[in-house]
Amino acid sequence: MMRWSLVVMLALMLAGCQIAPQWPTTPSGEPSIEELPAPEEPPQDGRIPRQVRFPEGEYAALEKTGNASIRGRLYQHDSRGNLVPGAGETVSIAPITTYSAEAAEVVLSGRAIAPADPRAREYTHYARTDADGNFVANGLPAGDYYVAGRVGALNGRPIIHQVSVRSGQTVSVTLKR
Repeated sequence: MMRWSLVVMLALMLAGCQIAPQWPTTPSGEPSIEELPAPEEPPQDGRIPRQVRFPEGEYAALEKTGNASIRGRLYQHDSRGNLVPGAGETVSIAPITTYSAEAAEVVLSGRAIAPADPRAREYTHYARTDADGNFVANGLPAGDYYVAGRVGALNGRPIIHQVSVRSGQTVSVTLKR
């Protein structure tokens, strides 16, 4: 009796496999062709599209101004080992968030990322370097920042450092390669 039970169970299982179609079909029984959405088009300028959406809540918790300062120097060594200051360059100082972390990761990998949401730029501070590559940014709120710059005279890749600053504090950073 047990033997017949196994045979009947096996027959039912195999019959069930024949009833279900292997792929979607049209009412006439022909296979259907599904249109898949087109992949997101990469920007034409070669920049990597952002994957992280602007986190409104994360930025809403941040202050835009304060009494802290970041000062530093931007330079790079050329192929002969000579120090080339980042003269007349813009240094950006962006709060560390999930949004800015994505951008930093992409930039450090040697690729360009799509421009930041204008709302994020409201929290980013900028400083201009002098002829020796020195810069100072005042009026920063306490917090953790990505400080980034590049030596344009050498077509240098961006240099990024993480910096923490407390209220009323001045922190020094050297952006060098």
